[in-house]
Amino acid sequence: MAKLDISKRAKFPINKQGLFIKDCAKRLGASNNQIAKLLNVSARTITDWKREKFLITFQAAKILGKKSGIKLPGNLKSKDKFWYTTKGAYNGGLAMYRKYGCVGIDPEYRKKKWFEWWKQRGKFKNHPILNNPLPINQPIKSEELAEFVGIILGDGGITKNQVTITLHHVDDEKYGKFIIKLIKKLFSVNPSIYHKPKYSVNNIVISRIKLVKLLTEKLGLKIGNKIRQQIDIPHWIKANKNYQIACIRGLMDTDGCLVIHKYKVNRKQYCYKKLDFCSASKPLIKSIMKMLKVFDFSPRLSHNGRNVWIDGQEEVKRYFQLIGSNNPKHKKRLLR
Repeated sequence: MAKLDISKRAKFPINKQGLFIKDCAKRLGASNNQIAKLLNVSARTITDWKREKFLITFQAAKILGKKSGIKLPGNLKSKDKFWYTTKGAYNGGLAMYRKYGCVGIDPEYRKKKWFEWWKQRGKFKNHPILNNPLPINQPIKSEELAEFVGIILGDGGITKNQVTITLHHVDDEKYGKFIIKLIKKLFSVNPSIYHKPKYSVNNIVISRIKLVKLLTEKLGLKIGNKIRQQIDIPHWIKANKNYQIACIRGLMDTDGCLVIHKYKVNRKQYCYKKLDFCSASKPLIKSIMKMLKVFDFSPRLSHNGRNVWIDGQEEVKRYFQLIGSNNPKHKKRLLR
């Protein structure tokens, strides 16, 4: 059968379109699929027409009426395909006029008027998200909280409404599960997980304004670009050795890696493991160097000032004994 002409739609009285289609199907003894085949449309379209979600095409209504012997209502109206757009445009224009006093205004002017509205009335209204933010558990300072801060300083980011931790979707898959458990334990919040295959990462996202306020107002972290702001480890962590250990662990598990260094001397192959922590924040690098020395490590600073290295098999071994790691990829690499 030829494709239906959908340029004209039939406007039945309310509740009459669905009844007409059902009566025709009953007279013909046909199912939805058979009616759809007759009209060369999908069965879903027939269902939508029965529910009166959309107007049936005039041609389809005529075919059904002719095949079944049921006459079309005499008061049937004809509508163009996009008949509803005029009504929608009118309502949209009316809403804009009521809000801004005119239609088709400049975007900058609209933005200006919105800020005026916000200062005068908007911010005083009861906004569910802004005025009634979702609750979180407010944990006391602890080693686990210090480790979480280290994770945020490493692979985390903070905006006005969210905290996000970005991890490699394969290498850090198991470590991501550890972080999710830690978040639930500390804050009683179930984070959302967003996979971004284009960048090969998983984003662990906590959308809680109260968590942002806790991290920035009480725990010493900052909203925005960490490198531009040259972030550092908060003072409450520096003042406690146990917190220092936990924070270093969080930092190294995110922005650190265990490197297997290979080289040759007189044709003989040598290899040894070393820890490498990298950051473009000078205060953070300085603090890591200082804290590692407190625990009798001998860290080395790279020429560009962005890498802190722990060399030597005994030092690396002692690092994992004293500070440890909750990232399985580091533990696995250590055993190679």
